Amino acid sequence: MIDVRRLRDDFDAVRHALARRGIDLSEVDRAADLDRRHRTLVMRRDELRGQKNTVSKDIGAARRAGEAARAFALTAESTAVGEELDQVEATTVAAERELAALLLRIPNLPADDAPDGASEADNPVLRVVGLDGADATSGYAEHQRVPHWEIGASLGILDLERGARISGSMFPVYRGMGATLARALCQLALDRNADAFEEVRPPTLVRTATLQATGQLPKFADDAYHIERDDLWLIPTAEVPLTSLRRNEILAEAELPVRLMGCTPCYRREAGSAGRDTRGLLRVHEFDKVEILAVTTPAQAAAMHAELLARAEGTIAALGLAYRIVDISTGDLGQSHARSFDIEVYAPGCGMWLEVSSVSWFSDYQARRANIRYRPAAGGQTIMCHTLNGSALAVPRVWAALVEVGRQPDGSVAFPAALHPYLRGATGIAARV
Repeated sequence: MIDVRRLRDDFDAVRHALARRGIDLSEVDRAADLDRRHRTLVMRRDELRGQKNTVSKDIGAARRAGEAARAFALTAESTAVGEELDQVEATTVAAERELAALLLRIPNLPADDAPDGASEADNPVLRVVGLDGADATSGYAEHQRVPHWEIGASLGILDLERGARISGSMFPVYRGMGATLARALCQLALDRNADAFEEVRPPTLVRTATLQATGQLPKFADDAYHIERDDLWLIPTAEVPLTSLRRNEILAEAELPVRLMGCTPCYRREAGSAGRDTRGLLRVHEFDKVEILAVTTPAQAAAMHAELLARAEGTIAALGLAYRIVDISTGDLGQSHARSFDIEVYAPGCGMWLEVSSVSWFSDYQARRANIRYRPAAGGQTIMCHTLNGSALAVPRVWAALVEVGRQPDGSVAFPAALHPYLRGATGIAARV
């Protein structure tokens, strides 16, 4: 969440920054009003507490001096002060809770260098790699222009019909070499980042506070799977448990940056996605993904953001896929994001650019929600950390692009050399006769 002190000390700047997102600013104004009211109530509460303590001492002194009438009058005064104190304390707690709930809903301030825009249509494309011209449809043969769901069905490696029978639509079943390919992609991403990132296999069922820490709650509750009986949530990404691995901790500056990676299943309800890019693997409810995540000092954040992007980009490049880097504009930034880049690959069978990775810097927004701080080496007060993460590799759309790009004239599929060590000696999938 944003620092409430910024609402007090630099309200106009906060309001201007959030206006760049194109959001309704009424909640921002309401939060500032609530903060002022809460601070006024706290001052009155403390005055009444002091007054009650003073009167209590005076009552004792009057009784010891045998001044019964004065003690009686002071007791009546103490009762009146106590009644007002109870009322003010209750109002203070209510205002504090309302303010806290409101701050959870207000998005992060976009970075100064995030491009302005109203929607994804305004996201600048920074560079395109792997295509000879600006036209993405050129350079691919007709045999590559078959969608992956048709290729998968013909080769017996993707079974959408039985997946729907087992769990419902948008729950794919990978079979044979299709399942091997999905696993190979995850292992490739883990191995490419093992030089600097600690591998963690976290729980995939988490508490409400864990999901709240990264900003998924309360705003995106409709997109998450909730097990009400146990009040646990299925994670939408490993970012959620990895961020909370250091929740409510104070780190030494020498420990930073903390670098973590995790390979987990991810679950998303995709509320409101009916009929929108839902064929094949374009949008699914369950998928495997390797996440890379870092906790840093503010000074380390920019370099870490660049590193995470380079690592995610390097893996896509190693797979031989054409891709582009997209700079996310202020109107398309996620709730918690201050700055974000997407990597999109071109899938010739679908005829679409597919987002396969999002690499994001959250400033201190998530760390404040999760209460992750560090103590400067030079001493002094603790400082909120910064958090960053990126999709090192998400399986479904990369799988789809590889199958389409790798399709051969005879219907077989060839895989890039980077995956060969993970395919049990196979280099592709033979066509069915």
